[in-house]
Amino acid sequence: MASKQQFGGLDKKLLIQMYEHMVKSRVLEERLIKIYRAGESYFWIGGPGEEAWGVPLGMLGKKGQGPAYDFYHLHYRCTPTLIAMGLSMLDSVRLMMNRATDPSTGGRNFSNHYVIPKWNIAPVTSPLEVQYPIACGTAHVQKRLGKKSLTVVTGGDAGTAEGDFASSLILASRKGQELPMLITVQNNKWGISTSYEGQHGETTIADRAKAFNIRAQVINGNDPVESYLAIEESMEYIRKTGKPAFIEAHVSRLYGHSSASGANPVQNEVDPVKEFEKKLLKAEIIKPKDVKELWEKFEAEGVKAAEQARSEPVPTADSVWDHTYVGSENADWRNF
Repeated sequence: MASKQQFGGLDKKLLIQMYEHMVKSRVLEERLIKIYRAGESYFWIGGPGEEAWGVPLGMLGKKGQGPAYDFYHLHYRCTPTLIAMGLSMLDSVRLMMNRATDPSTGGRNFSNHYVIPKWNIAPVTSPLEVQYPIACGTAHVQKRLGKKSLTVVTGGDAGTAEGDFASSLILASRKGQELPMLITVQNNKWGISTSYEGQHGETTIADRAKAFNIRAQVINGNDPVESYLAIEESMEYIRKTGKPAFIEAHVSRLYGHSSASGANPVQNEVDPVKEFEKKLLKAEIIKPKDVKELWEKFEAEGVKAAEQARSEPVPTADSVWDHTYVGSENADWRNF
């Protein structure tokens, strides 16, 4: 039988909830890959291998709209975080299949490029690391408001070579003007097809944050318990002090960079969902029957979502500027 000490003191209900979110995210991403391979979408990029990091990140934030709540500036491997926050499979599939019913972009952006204003999810962007200095803007507003809310920003290890990343460290750490930010890097050891090795002079990416007196740590992002505890601790520190914190999470990349590299399973990578599943089974927190039923439940949900999205309309020409400017969906752009 399991003891709380085995799982960092986290209770059984929370552990099961994390596991369920992780499985749902994995099943969804694999469904998106199948949609791409069936020729029903143009491109896939996503986060299989980041579930043990992304799910706790989504569970721990203060969800709502406006600066009194936490802001999320995420990158395109963020599905696990949004699943934990309540994203439906259907809305993700709608974006993947470029349906007009897609609430994020009206069907006019890539897979996993979400924007959800009601949860302070800023638009996911394709240009690398531009989200880092943008995140400083929402954190600055939150600092002025003084409601103990914070801004979360995520990105990949290769993107830290961009000047935007360095600028965010400067903007977040100026003495007396520190910003309430959780700055994170998900290090999967790859930049598209370029290995991490030989691309970095620093020992760890977290060392760069330490140079700006930002509290920083490196964690095993393939362990959801370690991720949960590290994120929880960092968020508490930020809310208490108003200062930034930095986490470098080592994660896996299980299906390559994107559909551009084939989206095929990668061998010899740690599968965080399966590893966590094994631990929960061994500790008798879940049963084999529960595992089988959970995977089948989400697989059926994914199939149903694809079937529904398939029957929905694609964007029309007169909606080209919707989701671009606030209120633009009510404008008649033919008059311009």
